[in-house]
Amino acid sequence: MRKTIATAKAPAAIGPYSQAVNLNGTVFVSGQLPVNPADGSIPAGIESQTRQAMDNIGAILNEAGLTFNDIVKTTVLLADLKDFAAMNAVYAEYFPQDKPARACFQVAAVPKGALLEIEAIAGK
Repeated sequence: MRKTIATAKAPAAIGPYSQAVNLNGTVFVSGQLPVNPADGSIPAGIESQTRQAMDNIGAILNEAGLTFNDIVKTTVLLADLKDFAAMNAVYAEYFPQDKPARACFQVAAVPKGALLEIEAIAGK
């Protein structure tokens, strides 16, 4: 069974995609930019941007009835790998115990000039 997940507590999609899709209990969260859903702003700095992107993922997971503990895989896209350590410090706060599998890449650019984008796969 396939169900689209959407919440006003995370930024709306900026293209032809859903915030997330639940397929038979596995939730695929689209890449989340560090956009504040209340006003569309992007905070300055990699730490604040990591926190905002993760909070957006959390809002989508909550809408799907899941938490960060249910994430099994993430992908982090960084505009610059020099931000890796600072991103990791904030990212780790969201996974104090069991950490998901993860890939992290430097990319040529991230939409809206952001410093990163994070996607996730979660399920029970």
